[in-house]
Amino acid sequence: MVNNINVTKPFLPPIEEYKKKIESIWESNCLTNQGPIHQEFEEKLKSYLGVKNVSLFANGHLALEIALKSLKLTGEVITTPFTFASTVHTLTLNGLKPVFCDIDPVTFNIDSSKIEELITPQTSAILAVHVFGQPCDVSGIEHVANKYGLKVIYDAAHAFGVEIDNQPIGRFGDISMFSLHATKVFHSVEGGILSYRDKSLKKTLEKYRNFGIENEDTVDLIGLNAKMSEFHAAMGVVNLDYINQQIEERKSIIDKYYKEFSSITGLYPLIRQKNVKDNYSYLPILIDEEHFGISRDQLKTNLEEHGIKCRKYFYPLCSDFQCYSFKSDHLQNAKNISNSILTLPLYSSLNSLEIEKICSLIKLNSLTRV
Repeated sequence: MVNNINVTKPFLPPIEEYKKKIESIWESNCLTNQGPIHQEFEEKLKSYLGVKNVSLFANGHLALEIALKSLKLTGEVITTPFTFASTVHTLTLNGLKPVFCDIDPVTFNIDSSKIEELITPQTSAILAVHVFGQPCDVSGIEHVANKYGLKVIYDAAHAFGVEIDNQPIGRFGDISMFSLHATKVFHSVEGGILSYRDKSLKKTLEKYRNFGIENEDTVDLIGLNAKMSEFHAAMGVVNLDYINQQIEERKSIIDKYYKEFSSITGLYPLIRQKNVKDNYSYLPILIDEEHFGISRDQLKTNLEEHGIKCRKYFYPLCSDFQCYSFKSDHLQNAKNISNSILTLPLYSSLNSLEIEKICSLIKLNSLTRV
């Protein structure tokens, strides 16, 4: 029987700590609707993320959908095809047209130098993604947005706790969304965060979160049910005590991987930016079939035959989804990356023997032999 090594494994705090935290729910009898633990979680997140305004939601997708609604966007929004389905779905569900921009082949993020040529009179915003927690060119994006009067929304699902030039990532753009899904570096089982510049947005965001209800007698928005429960908030509060330790452990694992990768021909790990405080959220590699010896898909199959789970993340491109029909001839960098990328196992409890097994198998499959 093969013992599987999963591509990710959620961190869970000591169960006694979680039990202790949720005891107060039985005392307050408040399960949802912005209860005391929810409010505590919000305040702690503002401090940790270094932002002034935070609102919590049931999940990251609904948070991003509501962010777009709150800005009253229309027409076209320029975004990246190299992202999770949720990013683009939030646009179309809001009646907006995604306009895809190619990506930078080094960072895998939207190429800020190619945004301006895609702007039309119908463009209302830029929705950029900090892919794998690596920051976009925030200065370049801000320059273009200011020039044309566009809103900037960041899908920061992967970027919890990341900083660029000592500035918290949530301070850039009009709104940033962080995912608190169980697979993320920091999670509340399910959940989403919006951080935003304009404090006056808070009331609107939170009305959208609660069916558009203004008060007992008034519903003045067509809203959603996107409230975070006290049980999820409690997991977030407890987990927040462990996030720095989690990031350090993941860094140690990444360092071990990268040391092994240095001797493998045709394998290229993500280049991590030097001016960035990383959260080490994912471990993507690119496979150059000609120099590595086999294709990305064949390597994935061979690793999984030995119980090592990995993902073609992100493949296919959002622009190529069957539910959409977008032109993608101009997205050459995104296509090349999507066709050669593989994300390997990464979580804090991954041990040295497992890392050695993974790397040894990769070497055996490549032109580099152990």
